[in-house]
Amino acid sequence: MKPVFRATSLRRAPVQRRSAERLTRILDACADLLDEVGYDALSTRAVALRAGVPIGSVYRFFGNKRAMVDALAERNLARFTERVAERLGETHDGGWRAAVDVVLDEYLDMKRTAPGFGLVDFGNQIPVGTRRAAPNHRVADRLGELLAGHIGRTPDEDLRRTFLVAVETADCLVHLAFRTAPDGDERIIAEMRALLRAYLGRALD
Repeated sequence: MKPVFRATSLRRAPVQRRSAERLTRILDACADLLDEVGYDALSTRAVALRAGVPIGSVYRFFGNKRAMVDALAERNLARFTERVAERLGETHDGGWRAAVDVVLDEYLDMKRTAPGFGLVDFGNQIPVGTRRAAPNHRVADRLGELLAGHIGRTPDEDLRRTFLVAVETADCLVHLAFRTAPDGDERIIAEMRALLRAYLGRALD
């Protein structure tokens, strides 16, 4: 059986398959409703109704909708890094540039296809729309470990900062690309790839 997903925002982690499946239904419903009504109109009651579970089941895992959305963001990051790690395991040529392309391609694919991802992605801006978004440390650290391992580097403080700057830069430019075109403006995406390659090349070449 696949390992049970665990998020830091959970009140209680599921230990049995039935409980884990219920948590999955709750987070799936949360993602769908985010796309349909947005964060402000999202409610735990609506999520319970969509998931087909009692409202008490939602509160068993989450104290409020913010914790629920943050758990969705953590699941997004877990799924994203799993996909990146799998692709990197199949990538033997191209060095770090090919690895960066894998990261960007997987992120863009989730941005276009994963329910709720376009609004919350990895959760650095929850509540959605807040002016004080948290830095993308957990994303940068996770990706830094994957990429550093792929190219045989040990992530020191300078490399961690480099990855954080790259992640924050990509985050801004991806949002710009998707504000410009529904599926992401390919010209802006191409500019972003060139910018990231030039920046990361200073540390990785």
